[in-house]
Amino acid sequence: MSEKTKQQEEVLMNQNVSPEEFDWDSFESGLNAEDRNEKQELEAIYKGSLNDLTEDDVIIGKVVRMTDKEAIVDIDFKSEGVISLNEFRYNPNLKVGDEVEVMVDKREDKTGQLHLSHKKARMLKAWDRVNQFHESGEVVNGFVKSRTKGGMIVDVFGIEAFLPGSQIDVKPIKDYDQFVGKTMEFKVVKINPEFKNVVVSHKALIEADIEDQKREIISQLEKGQVLEGTVKNITSYGVFIDLGGVDGLVHITDLSWSRVNHPSEILEDGQTVKVVILDFDEDKTRIQLGMKQLEAHPWDALDENLKVGDKIKGKVVVLADYGAFVEVAPGVEGLIHVSEMSWSTHLRSAGDFVKVGDEVEAQVLTLDKEERKISLGMKQLTQDPWTNIQDKYPVDSKHTGTVRNFTNFGVFVELEEGIDGLIYISDLSWTKKIKHPSEFCNVGEKMDVVVLELDVDARRLSLGHKQLTENPWDKFETKYAEGTVHTGVATEVFDKGAQVKFEDAEIEAFCPSRLLEKEDGSKVKKGEETEFKVIEFNKEFKRVVVSHTGLFREEEKKNMKEAAAKSTAEEKTTLGDIDALAELKKKMEGGK
Repeated sequence: MSEKTKQQEEVLMNQNVSPEEFDWDSFESGLNAEDRNEKQELEAIYKGSLNDLTEDDVIIGKVVRMTDKEAIVDIDFKSEGVISLNEFRYNPNLKVGDEVEVMVDKREDKTGQLHLSHKKARMLKAWDRVNQFHESGEVVNGFVKSRTKGGMIVDVFGIEAFLPGSQIDVKPIKDYDQFVGKTMEFKVVKINPEFKNVVVSHKALIEADIEDQKREIISQLEKGQVLEGTVKNITSYGVFIDLGGVDGLVHITDLSWSRVNHPSEILEDGQTVKVVILDFDEDKTRIQLGMKQLEAHPWDALDENLKVGDKIKGKVVVLADYGAFVEVAPGVEGLIHVSEMSWSTHLRSAGDFVKVGDEVEAQVLTLDKEERKISLGMKQLTQDPWTNIQDKYPVDSKHTGTVRNFTNFGVFVELEEGIDGLIYISDLSWTKKIKHPSEFCNVGEKMDVVVLELDVDARRLSLGHKQLTENPWDKFETKYAEGTVHTGVATEVFDKGAQVKFEDAEIEAFCPSRLLEKEDGSKVKKGEETEFKVIEFNKEFKRVVVSHTGLFREEEKKNMKEAAAKSTAEEKTTLGDIDALAELKKKMEGGK
């Protein structure tokens, strides 16, 4: 029998009751029925509250006591919880009686103590609020804690958010430290739930304000309206002006009536200027501004007495190959075309005559005040070299000029600046066959010429070079007459024939391929010297045709003729002898 059974029998004997009637619960618990009911109710409440308390729930608790290191918080649990005061550093004014948000960090430690976390509860609530503000786009207040790589760290509802440097302001920021320790307004622009990252922007709020200002300003814009603005950005093609939230562009051509090489010559960043609205698109997002339009046009101030033929001075402001633009008055420019810089017909670049910054004098050639165009000339201030040209360059006169350029048909020779003459390719040499003038002379070299023809009205001068020497074809006509034989060298041999040179180096003959055959059946080779017979001579076209084959073939023909004649004579002699014998025989027979 167990010890417990022995004890129960002793109790039954002392109580003098049957086992069925005895209150065993009271005996084991030491409590009567009423006390036991109260205990069961408390246990049910405890178990119920314990089951409802989870580590993910945020609970509102009340601070009931504070120590140097901890805050004791009552959350209506079986025991009070403790929270380290480090979690309340953001709130140094925490006191007994304050309600705080908490989460269960640890239900019971080794001593049975309940540990709570205010930081976790605050963080969870903060994420809910951040998501809410991100969705709604509302403005949140944040505390700039510190600077970090590429931006700033901002405390938003207890969460460390990132503020990129590009999102601090609409203007580039050089000194980030000036924002540390400040509370500013932000907009939540990006959230990454997986990595718990939050990105905020202060620039977005500024841009929103600017857009509101833009709409207000744009709604009031009108063409011709004069406004005051600030130089915001200078580029090579113009200047952007801030009109108070709206930007407009002053093109470089609308900055000044005078020519501007770069806008920085007359404006600088931050400068306040007056501008006029010239035009804008339908949405008024592109606004074209002007500054020079606020001043009178310089053509209106031009001397009324200025006329064609007048001399005028100016400064070269732009230089191009085709000419130079000269500013004759502020904002008034005239063009001197390169053809009006010199009487020379051999055109060069304008840079050969003037350079930017030169002060020049010119003559007004055309003047159109309505179209605001003026053309000028420099050569008109010197005498035209074609004046009295018949006295300087009469026909048959000889001169020395400079080769200026070539064409396929001849050479241009400059006798003096402004007077060029043309030598046709056929007038370069009596004997040479020239395909292009560059084979005969070079640009820039001196050449002796003779005037062949002069047309004053057309300003045309025809020159010759070969006419300075006697025409050698006059004497060649006799020396190389058809049928004459000469010793020559085959200088070039090709499919159609060969070029042959004789002792007169100026003469070059042609031998057809079929007439190059020698007596032994071979053909004359390049560089071979032999005899040739002239079979054609044309003085007009300077053409000489020769033959080598003709030399021995004509000899063969001659020999054949002589042999044939001899054979005929012999044949006649033989026949005569036969007749004589026949006659003699006849006589002899008659004598018998």
